Amino acid sequence: MAERAALGFAQAFPGQSAMSALTQPQVQVFRRGAIAAGICGLLGPGLLVQTLMLAGLGLFGLILAFRVWLVATGCFLPSRRSPVPAVDVLLPIYTILIALKDEAGSAGQLSRAMRGLDYPADRLDLKLLIETGDEATRTALLAEAWPEGTELLVLPPGLPRTKPRALNYGLERARGAYVVVYDAEDRPDPDQLRTAARAFAVGPAPLACVQAPLIGVPEHGNWLSRQWALEYAIQFGRVLPALAHYGLPIALGGTSNHFKRSKLVEAGGWDAWNVTEDADLGLRLARCGARVGVISPPTLEAPPKHASVWLAQRSRWLKGFLQTWLVLMRTPLSAAREMGWGGFLSMQLTLGAAILSALVHGPWALWCLICVIVPGLHLGTLGTCLMVVSYIIGIATGLAAPRRDGAGAIAAALTSPVYWPLQSIAMARALYGLWHQPHFWAKTPHDAPVV
Repeated sequence: MAERAALGFAQAFPGQSAMSALTQPQVQVFRRGAIAAGICGLLGPGLLVQTLMLAGLGLFGLILAFRVWLVATGCFLPSRRSPVPAVDVLLPIYTILIALKDEAGSAGQLSRAMRGLDYPADRLDLKLLIETGDEATRTALLAEAWPEGTELLVLPPGLPRTKPRALNYGLERARGAYVVVYDAEDRPDPDQLRTAARAFAVGPAPLACVQAPLIGVPEHGNWLSRQWALEYAIQFGRVLPALAHYGLPIALGGTSNHFKRSKLVEAGGWDAWNVTEDADLGLRLARCGARVGVISPPTLEAPPKHASVWLAQRSRWLKGFLQTWLVLMRTPLSAAREMGWGGFLSMQLTLGAAILSALVHGPWALWCLICVIVPGLHLGTLGTCLMVVSYIIGIATGLAAPRRDGAGAIAAALTSPVYWPLQSIAMARALYGLWHQPHFWAKTPHDAPVV
């Protein structure tokens, strides 16, 4: 089981696994592109700079327009809860997978959250997944009360020590028709399982997964926590509902994704070698012709409060985004045919845009600052327009996000341009990690969310 959890997907779908990062053809493409850019820079540096600026302006204009369209759509989509089945006998067994590592401090709140779920206790199949040697977490879990049918699974030693490896191990033992993934710090809405079961029961046959919204709860956090929570509000409150509405590919969040187990197994489960297994799986489902929907009952999460924790988490996310994008771009024509050309373009304007923006936000902000400070330097008309428009759209997007703490969320939206350049610091660390430790999982310490 441990071997299949680690290697099963990579062996069954070698072309779609992040077990190897760059393929040799991709290395050749990047190398030839760099050589061509160097030659053009020597022969016509001015023309090269102008071409890159115009191409960048067009690309960022397209990204901004697409994001505005998604956020505007998300603002007008109804936020409603699907009616739940009236008779419990219609509810199938539901497997809950929770991968834990060094989570002794979260055991109490996790136990309360799981016991608070409004689902027949005899139909819950809860798997608590821990690594060999994590005795503190094991002791803390055994000291708590859990729903009937809870099983504590200890993974045998092995690599990679990642969350998706643990999830695959739990999936081998899953008894439920449906499967949901939670994290140790999550507080899911009690109605979430019932609502997901209803969505699957009445949804179309291709519906393989529904994503519950994740809400950061930063009431006692700081400015960084509020920016993180604002990102979640935009992503899960506006962007994902719009993508689901149009049937476009969705890069899933790391928790509160509910699956039809048969569809999940058919897709190969999780890639144990991808450090954002959620985003990878969501886009892979799109390649399989499956649909991802959204439901309304949320899950509360605690944002990172410290810069070091935020940096480690964001670097892992960006490293995983790079892994996922590189895997998709091994065979771009095949990926486009499988996703549909509209879905493929949407993937580039969401996942690709997240990577690109993290690469350029910091250097762009630095250049803008230099132009303000150094006499004689200026951004030019196009550069100034791009800066003003992008900042206005970014702030407006933040203001349009669903707000849990009104004044704090407004202040976060107005100061969000200061937050964006931090992504480039995380991207630099992600690039270093992709080269030296591609499968290292930076563990995020968790605090219990505030209700």
